[in-house]
Amino acid sequence: MKKWVATIDLETLEVESDPSFKFKCVEGCGICCERLEIPLRDEDIVAIEELGYNVWEFVDYEKLFYRGDKFLGYALKKRSFDDACVFLDPETKRCRIYGHRPLACRLYPFIFVKHGKKMEIYVKEDSFCPGLNHPEGQPITKEFLLQEYGDVIQSYRQKVLG
Repeated sequence: MKKWVATIDLETLEVESDPSFKFKCVEGCGICCERLEIPLRDEDIVAIEELGYNVWEFVDYEKLFYRGDKFLGYALKKRSFDDACVFLDPETKRCRIYGHRPLACRLYPFIFVKHGKKMEIYVKEDSFCPGLNHPEGQPITKEFLLQEYGDVIQSYRQKVLG
């Protein structure tokens, strides 16, 4: 289930948000890396290959993602012994490619949906995520969005504003 948490105007960067919602990614948690199937974009695959990995090490060509009838991409491979992402360190529960992780990993638990010149931001209300409404969490403000997702917002702005 998803819930609206914010809308950002791509022209003015004004943000309207639900002030009651807060989020904090809990370091060393890794539950999302174990439970979710992660779609890979072509850009994600290239970025990980540039780190020296071979696609056969991290792309699961048997899991396909579609939106309607449009093919979106393949899934990030899971380990056979614990069903976690191949890049999750089993001891530290930290991502081995954190700075180059796929966009779906960066965005989680948020879903960005563009409507004209506005970007609506929803949160996936996964019961297993301890960061949702965490007592030390941050509200979804303009500052939070630009700090965490500034490059993503900027790329959407370029597409919308030219």
